[in-house]
Amino acid sequence: MSSEPAPADLPLKPPAAERTADEQRLHELGYAQELSRTMSGFSNFAVSFTIISILSGCLTLYGYGMNTGGPVLIVWGWPFVGLMTLLVGLSMAEVCSSFPTAGGLYYWAAKLAPGRSGPVVSWFTGWFNFIGQVAVTAGIDFGAAQFLNALLDIQGWFTATPGHTVLLFGLILVLHGALNTFGVRLVALLNNVSVWWHILGVALIVGTLAIAPSHHQSASFVFTHFANTTGWHSTLYVAALGLLLAQYTFTGYDASAHMTEETHDAARSGPRGIVMSIVVSLVAGWVLLIGITFAIQSYSGALGSSTGVPPAQIFIDAVGATGGKLLLLVVVGAQLFCGMSSVTANSRMIYAFSRDGALPGSALWHRINTRTRTPTNAVWLAAGGAFLLGLPYLWNVTAYAAVTSIAVIGLYIAYVIPTFLRLRQGDDFVRGPWHLGRWSKLVGIVAVGWVVVITVLFMLPQVSPVTAKSFNYAPIAVVVVIGFAGIWWLVSAHKWFTGPKVQGTEEELAAVERDLGVI
Repeated sequence: MSSEPAPADLPLKPPAAERTADEQRLHELGYAQELSRTMSGFSNFAVSFTIISILSGCLTLYGYGMNTGGPVLIVWGWPFVGLMTLLVGLSMAEVCSSFPTAGGLYYWAAKLAPGRSGPVVSWFTGWFNFIGQVAVTAGIDFGAAQFLNALLDIQGWFTATPGHTVLLFGLILVLHGALNTFGVRLVALLNNVSVWWHILGVALIVGTLAIAPSHHQSASFVFTHFANTTGWHSTLYVAALGLLLAQYTFTGYDASAHMTEETHDAARSGPRGIVMSIVVSLVAGWVLLIGITFAIQSYSGALGSSTGVPPAQIFIDAVGATGGKLLLLVVVGAQLFCGMSSVTANSRMIYAFSRDGALPGSALWHRINTRTRTPTNAVWLAAGGAFLLGLPYLWNVTAYAAVTSIAVIGLYIAYVIPTFLRLRQGDDFVRGPWHLGRWSKLVGIVAVGWVVVITVLFMLPQVSPVTAKSFNYAPIAVVVVIGFAGIWWLVSAHKWFTGPKVQGTEEELAAVERDLGVI
């Protein structure tokens, strides 16, 4: 009697030995290889480095920093916040190595939570991550719109007004949504270009500002001068507010985790992408901030710029109109790269969260474009949500600072919940190939403490007196989103949301992959 299986009994999947280690690990985590795994470790790093974007965060909030502490906070707040952020990133990277999946933070929280608390912890971690991701996309592209509007205004083509800035903001989001519909290969290529654009751009800006100006500020001014135009009279309070410039810039590096299902050797490349994006940004960003601060020709003139973008005025005052516009063009290019990558990472988080049924209309947002194998619908949800967060700029002068606060609060709460849960597990935590060894506990404790501090800090009023036009609406935005998530959980979701879903058996996972042409 023949021992050959009948055709109907043939397996629907390739033998485990024929899968890559990445695909095998993803199956163990319960998911099919739906996304295209084409990214290298460098490309994974490039996504996070591009979203951190020192030419975006550093410069879009530079004027904010000039008001809340001035040069001393701009220059010294950066390395302090950078080192604290590195501790948060190291803790995240260790967990990422154990669970290299696009769900990232909310998936980690579900797997690390004690007892039956996994679903509810995962639910709220995901929602904090969602609001933070949307806000950081809004912050990046809104900053790009401000700088582009300043460039167009200086050129005499388009006056810098709130209405014009919001219009450009919407157009930039449409551009980034369109770019992300072409597939991960194009985005990965542009991310690789972006790394060198940022590094060479910083070198060009700092080199030009070091050579061209007729005079520079003194070292005493750059490293010790304190400035305060907030209306608050507490030096300590204002100095603490000034840390937002650095802390907002150091956001978005969870992108390396969200891209792990598209990255080769994900359990090592994802963690390295998180850590190296912070380290490189820390060094390059400090050089950039010191260079720009030395080049200030008129402090009051930069703050009073008609474009509302102090760095643009600093460039023009230092190197002339033509040179200033060229430097501004370098910055705008970097910011556009940054926004493109942010939409990419945001869409992957939305895709993964919807895969587990946690967003309204999940079936729509989880849908994969079979031609590009990217979550196109999630891309447009990311862009649309970001636009809504930026609209209050039409009537609120502190809206941009509020959006950046929302990004910091939402993302860092989501960042630190898995770290806290990993600390609770102690030696029961199953490490991946990339880990911190005996330093894990100390690093994790400091990271959790830092996030508690900044979460409270960036919900506080930023200017005095507090009016309708200057109100920091970050707490309201966060409360609305978390309130919605909480009510939905109590009314409905607790009955059906069980955390990250397993997509099926080995045979069912293979069938999903076969339908997408993976096998």
